[in-house]
Amino acid sequence: MHHYGDVPGEKTITFIWSAVVALYAFGGLIGSISVRYLTSRLGRKGTMLLNSAIAVVATVIMYISKPAYSFELILVARFLNGFGAGLGLNVHAIYLGESSPKKIRGMVTLTVATFLSLGKLAGQFAGLREILGREEWWNILLCVPTVFCVVQLAVLPFFPDAPRYILIEKGNTEQCKKALQCLWGPGDYKLEIEEMAEEQVVIGGEHNKSLLDLVRDKHLRWQVISLLVINGCIQFSGVSAITVFSFNILLEAGIPVDKIRYVTLGIGASEVLVSITCGLFIESVGRRALMWTGFGGMSVIMALITVTLYLKDYSFVIPYITVILIFLFIIFYGGGPAGTSISLANEIFIQSYRPAAFMFIGFLRWLGFAMLGFIFPFLIAALKSLSFVLFSCVCLIAALYAFFILPETKGKTPLEISQEFKNIRACGSSKEDAVCLETKL
Repeated sequence: MHHYGDVPGEKTITFIWSAVVALYAFGGLIGSISVRYLTSRLGRKGTMLLNSAIAVVATVIMYISKPAYSFELILVARFLNGFGAGLGLNVHAIYLGESSPKKIRGMVTLTVATFLSLGKLAGQFAGLREILGREEWWNILLCVPTVFCVVQLAVLPFFPDAPRYILIEKGNTEQCKKALQCLWGPGDYKLEIEEMAEEQVVIGGEHNKSLLDLVRDKHLRWQVISLLVINGCIQFSGVSAITVFSFNILLEAGIPVDKIRYVTLGIGASEVLVSITCGLFIESVGRRALMWTGFGGMSVIMALITVTLYLKDYSFVIPYITVILIFLFIIFYGGGPAGTSISLANEIFIQSYRPAAFMFIGFLRWLGFAMLGFIFPFLIAALKSLSFVLFSCVCLIAALYAFFILPETKGKTPLEISQEFKNIRACGSSKEDAVCLETKL
C-alpha cells in the first residue's frame, strides 16, 4: 500500500507473493551450482565464511524491509537466503566428508541432516504465536538464523581447512598433517596421508571437474545414476510435501486447526531425535541397509496414509492414526535416506568430481523443491488422498534400487568405492540375446 499509494490488485499481490516464495528456491539453485567455483577459489573453509557473511547481509536487508516499507528488499533478502541455504548445505557436507576419519565418516556427515532438522524445528518453535509468530514481529522472526551465522563467523577461523583439500588439491603435505592433528588429535597419520597421496596420483593435475565432465564420464555412470535415483526419489517421496504443506495435510486429515501447530512441532522434534539415533547406527549397520529399509518403510506408510485419508469420516480415531503414520514416515525418512544420502554423495566420488557431484545434487534438490511446491497444492486439490499413492510408488522404486544395485560404502576409501561401482556391469550388446546385470554387494 505504501508503494502503490493504494491497495494493489489481487493479481499484483499474488505475483509479489509468488516471487517471494520462488526467489528462495531460485537462490538455492544458484547457490548449489556455485559450490564448485567457490570451493576451488576460496577453499572449503573460506566458502563457508563467505556464505555466513552473505546470510548476515540478507538478515539485515530483511530486518530493514519493514521500517523501509519495501517489499523489493524482501525479494532481495529471500534470494540471498536461498543462495546461502543452497551453497551452505553443499559446502558443509563436503567439508565434513573431507575432514572426518574413515571409521566415523558416515556418523560425522550425518550431522548435516541432524542440524538441518534441528534448524527446521527451531524455525517451527520460534514461529509459535507465543514466541515470535505474530504479525508485528515477522521481520524479527526471519532474522533468527543469523545467530548461527555469527557464531560460525566467530569460531570457524580457528579451524583448519579440509585435510583432503589441502593435500590433494593444494599439494601441501605438511599443512595437511597439521590440519589432521588439529581435528583428530596428536599422531603422525602416515596411513591416512598415504591414502590421500594415492588418490592425488590417480587424479593427477585434473582438479575440480565440471558438471558436464561428471555426466560425460562413462566410468562414473552408475554413481551418477545412483545420485539421480536416490536424490530424485527423496524429492518426490512426499517428505517435502509433508514438511511444507503439513498444515494442509493435517487439515485434510481432520485435525483441529488450533492443534495443528503443535503436531508439526512434534513432527520436527521426532526428526531430530531419529537423526541423532541414526548417527549411532550408521557405522555398524551400513548406508545401504538404512537406505533401502527407510525407503521401504516410507512406501508402506504412504500407502496407509492414502487409506486413512480416504476413511477419515468413518471414525474420529482415523485422523489420529494419520498423525501417527506421518510421525512414522518422518522416523523412517530421518533414520534412512535423510542422513545416508549425504554420506553416500561424499563417499562415491573421488576428490576431483566431488564438488560437481554436489552441484548435481543441489540442482536436483532445488529444482524438485520448486516443482513440488508449485504442483502439490493442485495435486492434493485434484486427487485428494490418491496423490500419496504416487509418493508411495516413488519410495518403492528407491528401495528396490538400493537393495539390488547400490553397493555398501562403509569403511572404504573413495578409490575402493569407485571399484565397487565398476563391478556393477550391464553386459550385453545387439549381437547377444540376453542382457545380464551383475552387482557386487
